[in-house]
Amino acid sequence: MKISHLDKETDNKVSFLSFIIPEFAEAYKMNKRDGYRYLKKYGGIDFIDEHWWALHTDNPYYAIRDIFNVCKNNGGNL
Repeated sequence: MKISHLDKETDNKVSFLSFIIPEFAEAYKMNKRDGYRYLKKYGGIDFIDEHWWALHTDNPYYAIRDIFNVCKNNGGNL
């Protein structure tokens, strides 16, 4: 049985997603599951997936704010 490993970029992206989703949820007083569902519904996950490299270099406060603004522009209303 062959075990495949994630390439470094994919591993870094997964690590960032694992960090930023709970941070977003905490910032807006949600549990992690609701935070993920909100991000998925309003385009936040797609935004993170596309721009994770830039977002991960920013202060988490500003990254979360940017993600919130994307969701708000897509109809999200916390």
